[in-house]
Amino acid sequence: MRTVLVTGPGGAGRTTIAAATALAEARRGRRALLLSADALGDLLGVPVSADPTEVRDGLWAARIDSGEHFRTELLALQERAAAGLDLLGARPLTGEELTELPGSEQFALLHALRRAADGDWDVLVVDLPPVRDALAVLALPEQLRRYLRRLLPQERQAARALRPLMAQLVGVPMPSQWLYDTAARRDAELAEVQSLIEDRTTTVRLVAEPGPAAAEAVRTARTGLALYGLRADALVANRILPRDEAGHWLATLVAQQRKCLDEWYERAVPEAALREVGHLGRDPHGPDDLTLLDTGLAAGPDDAAPGPAGDPWWVEDRIAEDDLLVWCLPLPGAVKSELSLTRRDDELLLTVGPFRRIVPLPSALRRCTVTGAALTDGVLRVRFTPDPGLWPRTS
Repeated sequence: MRTVLVTGPGGAGRTTIAAATALAEARRGRRALLLSADALGDLLGVPVSADPTEVRDGLWAARIDSGEHFRTELLALQERAAAGLDLLGARPLTGEELTELPGSEQFALLHALRRAADGDWDVLVVDLPPVRDALAVLALPEQLRRYLRRLLPQERQAARALRPLMAQLVGVPMPSQWLYDTAARRDAELAEVQSLIEDRTTTVRLVAEPGPAAAEAVRTARTGLALYGLRADALVANRILPRDEAGHWLATLVAQQRKCLDEWYERAVPEAALREVGHLGRDPHGPDDLTLLDTGLAAGPDDAAPGPAGDPWWVEDRIAEDDLLVWCLPLPGAVKSELSLTRRDDELLLTVGPFRRIVPLPSALRRCTVTGAALTDGVLRVRFTPDPGLWPRTS
């Protein structure tokens, strides 16, 4: 299954382009599923529920219902923890009194991705939030799995037989087996979503309306994508105004759009195709309008299985030259003033602008010390020197 994750600056028309992309895939004979947290009825012309709804031949759509997901998950957690809650004298909550909390949208999206991955689809198109929020959501599986490993390490489960004895000795209840079972189940679910995000057939499609603000947003987005090892298959320049028919009062807007497009064509998106989508002169409504927006939005045979995804780092071995190992990460659009780097134990804490990632070091670099870093030509190079006390001797 090919997955297309659609994001971009707020107000750029992400949902419309996601729907047009899914329809374009269906029109080319592929079974396509469109996921979105927005109401899609007006855009697709048919009501859409949480379960996949067939819009037309080959195209299904489903709405991500974060409120229902929040209630279902909290009630299930309450049931599993019923014994402990009874000891505390807690009064159980009912579904009718639950109102979703901030952050529930992100977990509902991850849950929808996992469910969709189990379906029989050729293409999954996901309408994501604005780019910064989208990257935070896509980074969640990796981050949450790291937290689970630190807080509830699997190897500690070997001591579960001693919990009753320890509870008597210290006088407080010890973590129950259900807690470890829940953590293991959540880890497996997150691993499925992380596998989908890092799959070689998963790409990100950036949507932006050309202009001064969009140029900076696209630069930041490209840096964030690179940091998390995600690849953009296209930059969709949306709502392009016609040059020939523009009146005097539109001339300035057209000029701004063309200037931004020229910059994108020259240097901003060397690794992704640039696709222009014209302005309809109205808000799109129904599949017929979405068909008018199809200017090569579907994946072609050459990009149906783009290159490998996942961890973008690579190591330059320079020990023979100057006793160095160099860990490299491409960060297009990054600037030095927005970058910070810290090593802690066997991890590297990297912050680039609004984005932050904690990366485990390869085994070889764990036996080294960081001796410097440099950002050159869009590539961050972190220099490591082997620690004589840890590095194997050659003589």
